[in-house]
Amino acid sequence: MSQVQSIITGSGHYLPNKVMPNESFGSHSFYTEKGEPFSNETADIIRKFYDITGIQERRYLEEDLKSSDMAAFAGKKAIAAAGINREDIDQVIVAHNFGDIRHGSLVPDLMPSLAAKVKNLLNIKNPSCVAYDIIFGCPGWVQAMIQADIYIKSGNAQHCLVIGTEALSRVVDPSDRDSMIFADGAGAFVLSAGEGSVAAKTGMLTHASVTHAMQDVNYLSMGESNKAEEADNLYIKMQGRRIYNYALLEVPKAIKSCLDKANVHIDDVSKVLIHQANEKMDMAIGDRLYSLYGYDEMPKDKMPMNIQKMGNNSVATVPVLYDMIANGDLDGHSFGSGDLLVMASVGAGMSINAFLYRIP
Repeated sequence: MSQVQSIITGSGHYLPNKVMPNESFGSHSFYTEKGEPFSNETADIIRKFYDITGIQERRYLEEDLKSSDMAAFAGKKAIAAAGINREDIDQVIVAHNFGDIRHGSLVPDLMPSLAAKVKNLLNIKNPSCVAYDIIFGCPGWVQAMIQADIYIKSGNAQHCLVIGTEALSRVVDPSDRDSMIFADGAGAFVLSAGEGSVAAKTGMLTHASVTHAMQDVNYLSMGESNKAEEADNLYIKMQGRRIYNYALLEVPKAIKSCLDKANVHIDDVSKVLIHQANEKMDMAIGDRLYSLYGYDEMPKDKMPMNIQKMGNNSVATVPVLYDMIANGDLDGHSFGSGDLLVMASVGAGMSINAFLYRIP
C-alpha cells in the first residue's frame, strides 16, 4: 500500500556577511526597563550575556538588502538543490514577523507580501504558484512546513518552497541588553510529494502545535525603548525569565506529543533541531525532554547548536541549522538515510510547534 509522503528535496540558507562579535557592543550604554543605566560596566554585561546565551557573534544584514532579498537567496539555493523547475512550485510560503524593514527605518513594509516579492525575485511566472506569508513568532517556519505538509498530503500541491527570513537587527532597542541576542538570516526548504510504502514511514510523519495566549501572551511583544528619549518607536521586548520557565515546562510536552502520535520513543530520535534561542535554555529543554523518558539528562550529541556564531535569527534558525548539517558545515554532526529528526520551535504568542521527519 502506498501513500503520499512529504519529502525534503532541497535546502539552502543565506547569512549576511556583516559579523558582529560581542565586543562590538562595548561602546553601548544599556538601560533597565525603568530607564535607568545599569550600575555595572558594559564589559561585565557582555560577559554575563555570553555565559547565559552562549552567543559569541551574530550576523547583521547589509544596508542595501532586506528580508525578502535574503529569502530569495536562500530559496534559489533550495530550488537548485532540489533539482526542480521553479515553474513547478505550487506554493511559496514565507515565515517572518516584521516584513521588509529598510536600513535606518522602523516602519515594516508588509505589502505586497514577502512571499509575493520572493516569487518575483525568483522570476516564477506561473500564476498558479500561490505566494503567501505566515506570521507565527519564531515558530513560523516550522508552522509553514506543517502547512505545506498538509497541502501536499491532501493532493493540492506537489512542490512547496518554504522559507524563514528575518532581519531582527532592524527592530532591536540598542539600549536594551537583550538586543544582543538577535540576528539576521534566512533558510529555505523545498518540500515535495513522493510515493512510498506505509511501512517505510519516511518524510514528515507527525506534527504538533500549541498556542498559550492568556497569561503568557506578552512574554514577547513590541514596546518602547528603555531609553526615555528614544521612546517614540516600538522595539522587540521580552520577559526573559518568564520565557525560560514557560519553555522549560511546555516545549518538552509539545515535542513528546509529536513523538507519541507516531508511537516513537526518544531513543529512536537521531537529532533534535530546536529553535536557536538561547544555548542555556535549549540545553535545559533537552534535558527536560529526556527526563520525560526517565533519563537524567540529554546526550549532548542529540541537540546540534549553531547559536554561538549565528545568534537568534528567529524563523530562520531551524532551516539554517538543518542546511548547515546537511552540507557538512557543522562539526560533529551529520545526517544519514533513516535518521529520525525532530524540528521544533517556541516563540511569541506564546506558541510551540514540532514535526517529526525521517530521512528517506
